[in-house]
Amino acid sequence: MEFQFQFDWQAAINAIPFLAKGIPYTLMISFGGLAIGFLLGILFGLLSINKNWFLRWPAITYIEIFRGTPILVQVLFIFYGLPDLIGAPIDPLTAGIAAIALNSGAYISEVVRGGVQSIDKGQNEAGLSLGLSRTQTFWSIIWPQAFRRMIPPLGNQAIVSIKDTSLFSVIGVGELVRQGQVYIASTFTAFEVYFVVALMYLAITLSLSLVLRLVERRGLASI
Repeated sequence: MEFQFQFDWQAAINAIPFLAKGIPYTLMISFGGLAIGFLLGILFGLLSINKNWFLRWPAITYIEIFRGTPILVQVLFIFYGLPDLIGAPIDPLTAGIAAIALNSGAYISEVVRGGVQSIDKGQNEAGLSLGLSRTQTFWSIIWPQAFRRMIPPLGNQAIVSIKDTSLFSVIGVGELVRQGQVYIASTFTAFEVYFVVALMYLAITLSLSLVLRLVERRGLASI
């Protein structure tokens, strides 16, 4: 028995409008979560290098937990497990944003820690010798230099988080993969639909990569 497969371009084209409805959810979850994750990353990244043990270890614990467990398990815990604790349901969109925020925050914490520690200690001494306080020295001298070094890994984390949203179809979030699953259920064109879904993710991540490269070049040019 000979098996023949022919790619149905018309089916792929017909699927685009329906699949495109998932793009806003994908972007909302990824960038909304990343915005919160960036704030968490700054907070816990700086706390993780604090000399005070009571501030440092809670930050390290958070980082290790969310870096050491799969994001799929995290979002399932938030969506299915946490409601049992708080006694109220959590909608899929909120669960997705929370999972991206907590997961990316842990990775960004390490980016912040590495960026700050990569700056020569002489920079801090120079600021203090100019009469600046330690806080002023950090935010005026150390942080701007460290942030420029953080841009590439932060960009990489953004791309990873966008791709991670594809896992959230398991809780019913209407992002790209979920839209594809719904469309396939009625058309039985899995190969064509997932091909288009992959191209959409690729278009989003490549566009973001281009923007990040431009930002990185401008950052390097200003040094």
